[in-house]
Amino acid sequence: MPTPEERSSAKLAHIGGGFLGWILPLIVYISKKDESPYVRDQAARALSFQLVMLIGYMISWVLTIVLIGFLGLIGLVIFSIVSGFRAASAVDRGEWSRYPMDVTWVK
Repeated sequence: MPTPEERSSAKLAHIGGGFLGWILPLIVYISKKDESPYVRDQAARALSFQLVMLIGYMISWVLTIVLIGFLGLIGLVIFSIVSGFRAASAVDRGEWSRYPMDVTWVK
């Protein structure tokens, strides 16, 4: 079972990723990766997910030319925030969270 401090750091990576994109999960990953395997895993998952979202954001920006990109951007932002809160909720319970589109680009 992860300690409360580990759960706090993992929650910060997940929720921060939902609002700030890949920056906060990267900061948590770099600063805590050697301290806790739990935080390293959760921050890496949050970072990988936010990198996938970044690709989606860039594609949506390109598609704004034909106006469908605005809907994609809104959908991706909502999906990112909801997924971040769901992952943070699981982390708060001490579980090992996974995202719906779970890729392992960061290990």
